[in-house]
Amino acid sequence: MRLRRKPWIDTAILDYADFVTPLGGDWTRFAGAWTETFGRTAPLHVEIGVGKGDFLTELAARNPNVNYVGLEAQQGVLYFAARKAATRELPNVRLLVFDAAHLTELFAFGEVDRIYLNFSDPWPKARHAKRRLTSEVFLARYAAVLKEGGAIHFKTDNAGLFAYSLETMEREGWLLSHVTHDLHALAEPDNIMTEYERKFSARGAKIGRLVACRPTGQV
Repeated sequence: MRLRRKPWIDTAILDYADFVTPLGGDWTRFAGAWTETFGRTAPLHVEIGVGKGDFLTELAARNPNVNYVGLEAQQGVLYFAARKAATRELPNVRLLVFDAAHLTELFAFGEVDRIYLNFSDPWPKARHAKRRLTSEVFLARYAAVLKEGGAIHFKTDNAGLFAYSLETMEREGWLLSHVTHDLHALAEPDNIMTEYERKFSARGAKIGRLVACRPTGQV
């Protein structure tokens, strides 16, 4: 759902310019240079659709030896993620207002270790299938930027999108593991919930989860 634009955020987000690239900012310098951007060599994990940042900031706080990049198309949402990252003083986080359709321009070939897709827009109409973040089109982009052995970690409450994702990933040669149609029934202590996940699981929605490993040798 697209939120109503808040003009004040365009200025307020500049307070976090040290680790946020806002709408219209120059992101072309990053591909192949994330080690220099973070000032260290570390695994690089990316969340596409970071929302208000609950998941990414908690993940970064628990794993200080990993570099995290959060991508979000809506600046009005990303501002709140930036504020959380700043409040928690997380030097291992960078955030960008960015369209994931251009992912291969932001990351070099084999530069990323892991991609998180949490509660992505299901785009339920068949004519919009290519817009789904688990479509063949996007899987090819992920395969290009992920390292050999890199993986997608995917969660959704939409049963239709989960079924589609399972079928598409298997067909495209991704190796699936940790597949469940009811994540919270497993009571995994290390599961970090997004703000969306907390809201809808409280209403009884079942959460699907899978891990998809990049096909061997795929470019």
